[in-house]
Amino acid sequence: MASHGVRGRSGGRPTLEEVAARAGVGRGTVSRVINGSPRVSDATRAAVEAAVAELGYVPNTAARALAANRTDAIALVVPEPETRFFAEPYFSDMLKGVGAELGDTEMQLLLIFAGSDKERRRLAQYLAAHRVDGVLLVSVHADDPLPDLLAQLEIPAVISGPRSAAETLTSVDSDNYGGARSAVEHLVARGRGRIAHITGRLDVYGAQRRVDGYRDALGDAGHQVDERLIEPGDFTEEGGARAMRALLERVPDLDAVFAASDVTAAGARQVLREAGRRIPDDVALVGYDDSAIARHMDPPLTSVRQPIEEMGRRMIDLLLSEIADRRPAASRGLERAQVVLATELEERASS
Repeated sequence: MASHGVRGRSGGRPTLEEVAARAGVGRGTVSRVINGSPRVSDATRAAVEAAVAELGYVPNTAARALAANRTDAIALVVPEPETRFFAEPYFSDMLKGVGAELGDTEMQLLLIFAGSDKERRRLAQYLAAHRVDGVLLVSVHADDPLPDLLAQLEIPAVISGPRSAAETLTSVDSDNYGGARSAVEHLVARGRGRIAHITGRLDVYGAQRRVDGYRDALGDAGHQVDERLIEPGDFTEEGGARAMRALLERVPDLDAVFAASDVTAAGARQVLREAGRRIPDDVALVGYDDSAIARHMDPPLTSVRQPIEEMGRRMIDLLLSEIADRRPAASRGLERAQVVLATELEERASS
C-alpha cells in the first residue's frame, strides 16, 4: 500500500537518491523518468513511479530548473491590443487549447500583450533576459519584428501561422486557402453570381491565402473576378460593417458575401439589415472560424471551421519538443516544421 509523505532515511523529505535505491536503479534513471524522457523502458519507469509513490517524493522543480538553466515558463505573446484579444473568440479558443495541453506539465503559462511600441520594447528586454523557456506567438503580421528577435536570441518559438511562404520559424496553421475555396464553392453551388469578399488584415499571410482561395474558386467556377467585390477588412466587427457599406455603395446588386471571420460577418450582417437586405434571400453570408458567434447569430451563420484549439495543442507539442532539445529548430539545422490542419465548412441558414 502506498504511503504518501513517508520520511526519508535522513528524517526529512525523501531524496532522489532514496527513490533510486528503492527502485533499484541509478540516480540518472530516476531523473529521466521524472523529466518524462522516452529513453527509459516501461518496466523501469513503472519501478521508479512506484518508488516515488511509496516514498512520497516531490521533485524540487525550482532547483531542477535552475540546474538545467530553465525557468519552467512559456510566454503566449499576442501582438495585438487587449481589447481585440477579449473580443474575438479565436484568441480564447487558442488559449483553451494551449492551457489544456500544458495541464499535465509543470510549465507556467504567461500571457503577454505586445500591441504597442512601448509594450514591444518592454517585451524585448524581458525576452533578452531569458526569463522564459519558449514563446508561442499568435496573430503575427508580416512586418512584426518579434519572430526575428526570437531567432536572434535563440529562444525556442512556434507561431500560429507563417508570415510568408518562406517562413523560417516553426508554425501551426489551418488551411486558409482550402477553407476560403470551400466557402466560395458553396456559394456558387447555391446559385450566387456576385460574391463579395471582406478580407482580413492583408499583412497577415493567412488573410492573403483566403483571398487567393476566393479568387481561384471563382475562376475555376467560370466566374470572372470583379475587383470591386473585394474590400479590405481587419477581422473586427467594425471593420466588417465599414467594408459592407463600401461594397453596397459600389456594387448594390451583390448577392453573397464571404467574410474573413465570424466577427467580421457580424458587422456585415448589421449593415445588410439596415439596408433592408434579407439574409439569405437577398444576400447569402458566410463567415470564418465557426465560433460561438456563428451558431448564435440570427440566422445562424454558415462558417468555415478551423480547429483552433487543436492548433493551440499542436503549437505546445512542438514548442515543448524544442525546449526539451534546448535549442530552437533553426539552430539544429533541421527543416522547419510547417503544420497545416484541415478546415471544414459548417452549413447553416445564412446561406
